[in-house]
Order: sequence, then C-alpha cells, then structure tokens
Amino acid sequence: MEFFISWIVSTLSTMVAITVVPGIQAVGGSYAGPIMCAFALALVNAFIKPLADVLSFPLTVVTLGLFQVVINALMLQLASGLSVGLFGSGISIDSFGSAVIGSIIIFLATTVFNSVLGVE
Repeated sequence: MEFFISWIVSTLSTMVAITVVPGIQAVGGSYAGPIMCAFALALVNAFIKPLADVLSFPLTVVTLGLFQVVINALMLQLASGLSVGLFGSGISIDSFGSAVIGSIIIFLATTVFNSVLGVE
C-alpha cells in the first residue's frame, strides 16, 4: 500500500513540475505521462541511483552535497527517456537546466505532499 501512496505522491509532484517548469511537457497524455514517469522514476531511484550515489560520493563531499542536485536531474532525465521508450508515455525534458529545476520542484512538492498526507 505504501508503494501506491508513494507513486501517487510522485505522480502529483511530476504534474506540478510539468505545470511550473517551461521545459518539461507530458508525452502520451496529461495523466498517463506523469503516471508512467513516476513509475519509471521509482524504478530508477531503486536500482540505478544507489550506484550513482556511491560512485559520486567523493564529488558530493567536495561540493558539500550540491552534486546531488545534478544526480537527481540525471535520474529524472533517465526516467523520462525510459518511460517514453518503454511505456510510450512520460515526460519530455528540453534541456539539462529544465531537468535540474524539475528535480528540485519534484523534491519540494514531494516533501509538501508527504507532510500533508503524513507519509514518512
């Protein structure tokens, strides 16, 4: 059940990013795109992000954690490509700058939604 709540929160956060960031658009439907991108983002964060975190740890320490923003943006771009490639719907990101802003917006929106819903 917790996975579905997390998926819904991630979907809503992705919808917020699509609305706020000019360089991010839904592909394959205004609802199906964020839903599939949130699913792909969950897969990427579960399997690929831990490896990226370990490999980038020295750079993250040197930049006092700011490199995590870059890692999150890369994971969002990867999830975008996977969702469109595998499911035929997801999000389209125009530039790396849009991915950086989108990943920050998704983080902030997820934090707000989780606190409102009382999810840990």
